Amino acid sequence: MSSITSGNAVQYVDSSKLAARGRLNREYTIAETGWFPWVARQLPLKPGARVLDVGCGPAWFWASVIKDVPENLDLTLADQSAGMVEEAVARCTPLPFGSVVGHQAEAAALPFGADSFDVVIAMHMLYHLPDPAAGIAEMFRVLKPGGFLAVTTNGMGNMRGIYELTAVFGSEPFDPSAAAFGYDRAEELMRARFGNVAFAQHPARMRITEPEDVFLALTSYPPGDSADEAQLNAFRQAIAAAFERGHGVLAAEKETGLFVSKKAGLNPARA
Repeated sequence: MSSITSGNAVQYVDSSKLAARGRLNREYTIAETGWFPWVARQLPLKPGARVLDVGCGPAWFWASVIKDVPENLDLTLADQSAGMVEEAVARCTPLPFGSVVGHQAEAAALPFGADSFDVVIAMHMLYHLPDPAAGIAEMFRVLKPGGFLAVTTNGMGNMRGIYELTAVFGSEPFDPSAAAFGYDRAEELMRARFGNVAFAQHPARMRITEPEDVFLALTSYPPGDSADEAQLNAFRQAIAAAFERGHGVLAAEKETGLFVSKKAGLNPARA
């Protein structure tokens, strides 16, 4: 069955489809610290570090956290989508990084030498890979000894009350990304490769007040993006009923977390 974890070439040719899902999370998440700043403040970054962002997308993350990260990072932006890389480089080049370069690349076949980066980041992208373990192995390879891999993904309870609405499309009533590569899988694969992993969950919940934003987000990926008129009408009715039950609000808990593993050995830059 199609889901958010399939059809990458069409889904991510540019950031337009991603923007609908991004808006839902950005506008309606309730948290003491926003998701991007929360992640940035926990990353093991030092001034001048060489950083690789795998599956960088349009680099909204870096534009949002430039004041929360150390100065003069040498940033390499990699994505399988040439359009995403182009947008990411354009967004980050004016920012105060030490350098910004972009590469169109597959996560399981990174075009970089071994021991090249101090930190590798893979934010909400490993669930797109047919073999996430192969992607983690590549990220391990390009990390310097003593370097860190930081991975973000979702838990199975993430936004459950929202994903249940997609049953009208024949979808399972939970976050498809978590089903493909959720908390348990991330813990298992990172520990198997690195021998260690630390985890933290972003404390947040959602309170959505605009039904149309739910509709746009959940029809931005398969199978909703190819649903017929009858299915779309049924989906709108399901959304309306959920808002009616919530007296004009659709509330949901979030399960979104950060996993960090360290490659064994001493990184000379950290000595």
